[in-house]
Amino acid sequence: MVKAPLLSVIIPAYNEADNFHAGKLNSVHEYLSQQEYSWEVIVVDDGSTDQTASLISSWIKSKPQWTLIKNLHFGKSQTVATGMKKAQGQIRLFTDFDQATPISEVSKVIKAYQQGYQVIIGSRQLAGASRHSEPFLRHLMGRVFNLVVRIIAVRKITECGFKAFSAVATANLFNRLVVYKNHQAADAYTGAFDVELIFLARKFGYKITQIPVRWKYVKTTRVNPAKDSIRMFIDVLKIRWAYLTGQYRQS
Repeated sequence: MVKAPLLSVIIPAYNEADNFHAGKLNSVHEYLSQQEYSWEVIVVDDGSTDQTASLISSWIKSKPQWTLIKNLHFGKSQTVATGMKKAQGQIRLFTDFDQATPISEVSKVIKAYQQGYQVIIGSRQLAGASRHSEPFLRHLMGRVFNLVVRIIAVRKITECGFKAFSAVATANLFNRLVVYKNHQAADAYTGAFDVELIFLARKFGYKITQIPVRWKYVKTTRVNPAKDSIRMFIDVLKIRWAYLTGQYRQS
């Protein structure tokens, strides 16, 4: 029987050809190849309409620790969930393709896991964190959204797209997601599924911590500040409604 790796890295991908050509996956591979612990990387393609899937498929042929899964375009929630459930690692981290938070920050995740934490959340706000090149409007949008999240759903949490879960927490939490369970995406909007994960982790008593991370803004045309802010607010309300209507009961 093959021993489970210490770390699984899950990378969702949707029309990432530009980021691929910029060497984003190379940086992940180079860093992990220097580590002494066992690891795997699972890239889940979210029905990309560009060359993302074919580029990655060719690139990983000589990399046995890498796997590509091709999904239909269901959005980031189901894309990440696919990879997290397929993973075998004791620690399962999902991180963005553009590596706005570099993979090297995983060293902090491993340390927190070894201290007994089951859910580990990267934060751009904590002391010791850093954020670079972020446009003011994007920064303001993030701060307002975090305030809404703390008021309605999850208090005392500021987060980014760099989160890790133990194998046990993964199996429990990702099977309980409600807001995007039957969602089929029409665009690149990512939704607030990670807020739902944190909400559930608190509800079911997992040991949670936040870690300060380095983060650098990567220019994108996918974010519409006005439209996406409204949609994210609605998502957070849906989480609260799911809770109030008993959709998160322990089975």
